[in-house]
Amino acid sequence: MATANHETLKPIQDVLVTGDRTFAEVNEDVARPLESFPTGKWWVCFIAAMAAFFMGAVLLLQTFKDGVGIWGLNQPVGWGNDVTTFVFWVGIGHAGTLISAILFLFRQKWRTGINRSAEAMTIFAVMTAGMVILTHTGRAWLAAFWLLPYPNQRQLWPNFRSPLEWDVFAVSTYFTISLIFWYTGLVPDLASIRDRAKNKVRKFFLTILSLGWRGSNKQWLHYEQAYLIFAGLSTPLVLSVHSVVSFDFAVSQLPGWHTTIFPPYFVAGAIFSGFAMVVTLLVLAREAFGLKHYITMDHLEKMNKIIMTTGMLVGYAYAVEFFIAWYSGSTFERATFINRAFGDYWWAYWIMVSCNVFIPQLFWVKKFRRSIPVMFVVSLYVNIGMYFERFVIIVTSLHHDFLPSSWANYIPSWVELGMFTGWIGFFFIWFLLFVRFLPSIAMGEVKSVMDQPRKGASHA
Repeated sequence: MATANHETLKPIQDVLVTGDRTFAEVNEDVARPLESFPTGKWWVCFIAAMAAFFMGAVLLLQTFKDGVGIWGLNQPVGWGNDVTTFVFWVGIGHAGTLISAILFLFRQKWRTGINRSAEAMTIFAVMTAGMVILTHTGRAWLAAFWLLPYPNQRQLWPNFRSPLEWDVFAVSTYFTISLIFWYTGLVPDLASIRDRAKNKVRKFFLTILSLGWRGSNKQWLHYEQAYLIFAGLSTPLVLSVHSVVSFDFAVSQLPGWHTTIFPPYFVAGAIFSGFAMVVTLLVLAREAFGLKHYITMDHLEKMNKIIMTTGMLVGYAYAVEFFIAWYSGSTFERATFINRAFGDYWWAYWIMVSCNVFIPQLFWVKKFRRSIPVMFVVSLYVNIGMYFERFVIIVTSLHHDFLPSSWANYIPSWVELGMFTGWIGFFFIWFLLFVRFLPSIAMGEVKSVMDQPRKGASHA
């Protein structure tokens, strides 16, 4: 059995699963939280998330009733916190597919302890982004009417040349593949939980969800082939989805948006913010559910290295944007970027730079990369910085139009801020339900990279 000090236990091979565990002990560690009554900490978090979501839902209904005039939008700032929130949540959803699909294809075994939670985070983040973009017009039942190319007697079709239409197909495709990929990986673990279930209702639903899984060689062969195919399909979507989201801006003629660096810049930023959110959630999960055997310090350190690397890529993109503005010779382009750094929204720009470029440099020091308080705080700052990045890109390019007579500052109203809080609550409701009812560790994958169990130990 493992000793009490989880951080000093001997890793199993190079996959960073600690402790001399048997297969039965893996099942017990992961399934125990699902079979016991929710803890007080879980209830506190769930009630807080429900309260935030309820507040956001009330304000969303108020928006449906009165229109977006109760927001802080003006002329020329027609996009504000709404589209900022959409891009933020789409970015959060990138880390799960990256960890699961790309690292799987590259046979990175250290992914096994963290991929399930990251995949779930992807699903819930994209769900949140989808809800935001469907409701951001204030008249969702009218706007959504034109999004999908369904047959209609008037032969009126969406404008397929619009990048907003591209978003519909990119995000929906990404969500569909990510959901199938996540569920496929869940099937063997659902069968393990099914076999332990004592409650008849729980066992009934788990039997349906596990699709008759019995763990035969034939089933494992088909499972591994399907998982590989879905990983291959998911990988290009990591690059394509946020590239398409960046086209919302890049194909316009607006200074500050019309730039070819946006697709790789947005992808790097999405991976950056996604990994930061994964670190935030995993730090909480390993402490709350006693998963230090499976979410180890080595896992977290590797993710912190990725955060540091992508943070430097994002910082490079910030510098290149200023170089392009100078090199272009465009008066409007130069004025836009000078305004970003030193204009009315200078505070938002420097919050963005501080959180995304300067603070992650702490991870050059190994002691900080392996410190739970430091990585947790840094991950929070990164997500704050990435929100402000989207805010800066959208608002500072809009609030100064080509003519000074069209200039206007944008300040989010309390309704918008309350709705943003509600979307955070919506995301955490789903994540908390996930960790309560489904295995947050991929037991089958963890077992596949473990050493052979001790002689005489259970192979359950």
